[in-house]
Amino acid sequence: MRFPAWERGGSLRYETVFIDLDETLFDFAKAEEAALEGTFRDFGIDLSEELALEYERINKSLWQQLEQGSIRLSELKSERFRRLFAGTELKIAGTKIAKFAGTEIAKIAGTELKVELKVGIDPEVFGRAYVEWLSRGIYPIEGAEDICRYLAGKYSLVVITNGIREVQLPRIRNSIIAPYVLAIVVSEDAGSSKPDRGIFEYACKAIGKHDRAGMIMLGDSLSSDIQGGINFGIDTCWTNLKHIDNLSSARPTYEVGRLSELREIL
Repeated sequence: MRFPAWERGGSLRYETVFIDLDETLFDFAKAEEAALEGTFRDFGIDLSEELALEYERINKSLWQQLEQGSIRLSELKSERFRRLFAGTELKIAGTKIAKFAGTEIAKIAGTELKVELKVGIDPEVFGRAYVEWLSRGIYPIEGAEDICRYLAGKYSLVVITNGIREVQLPRIRNSIIAPYVLAIVVSEDAGSSKPDRGIFEYACKAIGKHDRAGMIMLGDSLSSDIQGGINFGIDTCWTNLKHIDNLSSARPTYEVGRLSELREIL
């Protein structure tokens, strides 16, 4: 655990805790893996390791562009699959007829037979199916429920997440942390994404609180969570659960290596 170099004193108390969702409270990598496997399976397509890694690369790049404001979320939903499938040869296997972009493709019967075909898949249709799968991906990180219960007992606990509304809301509302969350702020609703200060202004308006001295942002991402809190002028805590080095210019007020360590700060 790392504390700021300067002495804070014991009188300052927070009232509002903003907290990130994915890779802070929920294991998004696991949710993403399950959603990819489920969607590809539903479309009758083999998901190779190479294809999964290529999706990860494309998706990460597009989310970085979203943080920078160079792409809209509505575009990202389908663009990641448009890029993934462009010129890709996909393995089609099974025993039934599949329809892709309006074209019927006869599949090869038998478990041992496969055929290599270049398949035209509508990225918007595939993207909607993927979002539906992703909305079911609820995998709390160890200690998430305990820390949310603890924080909610002392502060107004507000989730601020960059993401798709129809994905993030069900994942929180159907999870074990739901009873402890005062409000859920999703970038798609706010019209801006972390690290833009606009999403924090939206959150403050939603909960009716505006005293920044009494606010803190907790999250795993230096570029969105920590830089976002800095941009908004509030304290921050980097939940560095993967124990990586900070090679960025963002300097959090605090740093913890486990969620349970937040009790020593808050």
